[in-house]
Amino acid sequence: MQHGLIDTVRHGFGQGDQWILVIGDLMLDRYLIGEVERISPEAPVPVVLLKSEQHRAGGAANVAANIAGLGLRTRIAGCIGQDKDGDTLLSMLANMQVDASGVLRSGKRPTTTKTRILGGHQQMVRLDQESRSPFDAEEQADLLALVSAQVAQNPALVILSDYAKGVLGAELCQSVIQQCRAASIPVLVDPKGHDYSKYQGATALTPNKLETAQACRVDITNNAALMQAAAILRKTLGLAFFAVTRGEEGISVIDEANILHIPAAAKKVFDVSGAGDTVIATLAAGLVHHLPHQMALQLANIAAGIVVGKVGTVPISREELLHELVQQSSVEQADKVCSLDTLLTRVSAWRSNGQKIVFTNGCFDLLHAGHVTYLEAARKTGDRLILGLNTDRSVSALKGPTRPVIHEQDRARVLAALAAVDAVILFDEDTPLALINAVQPDVIVKGSDYREDQVVGGKEVKSWGGQIALIPIVPGRSTSGILEKIGG
Repeated sequence: MQHGLIDTVRHGFGQGDQWILVIGDLMLDRYLIGEVERISPEAPVPVVLLKSEQHRAGGAANVAANIAGLGLRTRIAGCIGQDKDGDTLLSMLANMQVDASGVLRSGKRPTTTKTRILGGHQQMVRLDQESRSPFDAEEQADLLALVSAQVAQNPALVILSDYAKGVLGAELCQSVIQQCRAASIPVLVDPKGHDYSKYQGATALTPNKLETAQACRVDITNNAALMQAAAILRKTLGLAFFAVTRGEEGISVIDEANILHIPAAAKKVFDVSGAGDTVIATLAAGLVHHLPHQMALQLANIAAGIVVGKVGTVPISREELLHELVQQSSVEQADKVCSLDTLLTRVSAWRSNGQKIVFTNGCFDLLHAGHVTYLEAARKTGDRLILGLNTDRSVSALKGPTRPVIHEQDRARVLAALAAVDAVILFDEDTPLALINAVQPDVIVKGSDYREDQVVGGKEVKSWGGQIALIPIVPGRSTSGILEKIGG
């Protein structure tokens, strides 16, 4: 899985002319950062000695910042005030190369601003500046005209980022969704409130666990009831899928076929601010680059795990995401080398998903192109390829005292790095027959230099309804030939 995600992020993100439109409640996040050294003599409150001030894009603007950080072209639509905070936010969006031509500047309300005072890494207090008055008819008409004009320019995907500040009323939401459906443009929604009917007909919703419980009117502690209610809500709203972000529990994906739980990816959690923005932004980026929604949410989960390890609202970057994917891929590769007990557990899980198990074996000393071609062809005969690898002792018994050239653990690790290989297990016996009987593969693969009656385990695999596949070997490629060339 990781190899596909790495290729998408490395070679897909930032390529092409497609762009994403974010519509929603724009905010400015201000951070006043200092140190707490004493309690005020005037009242029992800490005194924060101010050291620095930072501004960051918040709300829907943070969603746009995340998309831009991933390297995708981004536009944003919403409303800010005709004030200094609005100027600051527009300047930040311009620096991130986010097109803000769809943003309405209203003289009737301030720019929504959240000021957080931090003592070290601890948030001491938050000051909010916003208007709670509903948008009047003139503001609504102006905003709808700006948004409709943006959608008419055919974005690859639209995100509705709802922070319940008034931009995403029922009329605007339904207007955008209907306009997008007519043009076959996917619509993702990060919802707010208890009534999700205004999102009817969207492609997907990404609420957190609390928001889902409130919208479904179920107990947040009852996961089974929550998932069942969310599945019903997905169907009622006509969504393709419903993704519940569950913090340290990961993400649950509900679609027409099933419910999938994706474990959390975070190593350390400093601040969950903006994690939901990162999830929907990365999900959007993945979908635009043709990832299935389950894989796109796997990617979003990894991205969220990165940003919660930072203090404050900080968007993800393409470089950070790629670095984390490469690291996780390395761990996954090492994890492919397993014991028999672990292997049998994995085989059971693969079989429960209807996957065909393929087995092959060999010494694989001095890995070369012939080996790689053979393993890739073997993998194509089924869904999962298990490689039984001879230990050093058994290689010596087969090949002589000068072999193997490469130690068994090194051979196993290199083979585990191949995308075609799903599991590597060492065996010390002269043949892999005991291993084959334990695994009971659906297919045994050997090279075409064998006959079927020479394949160890062939009779056994046929007895449980399996088959033997003989793969053509690549001429002129062999470990012996490499050693002869090295020896001169």
